[in-house]
Amino acid sequence: MKPNHRIVGVHITDRLEKAGGVQDLFTEYGCNIKTRLGLHEVSEDHCSPAGLIILELFGDQSVCDELVAKLGRITGVEVKEMIFEHYS
Repeated sequence: MKPNHRIVGVHITDRLEKAGGVQDLFTEYGCNIKTRLGLHEVSEDHCSPAGLIILELFGDQSVCDELVAKLGRITGVEVKEMIFEHYS
């Protein structure tokens, strides 16, 4: 049976202030991040202070749980999860 797809959304409300701590966790748990996609609004005269990062997690679920919990403890960071199960 294939492992579930575990998708985590990480909303950072103050990218300039909080991105360093988030990036440190991404580095620490890098072997458990299969896919990472970063989104934020940007134009020629504006760069959004907020950002959204979508992660696909992989590997030991207790280690992935640690990452999600640590991200959630950072002030100004909101974390949401989706789990897609394989039935075959």
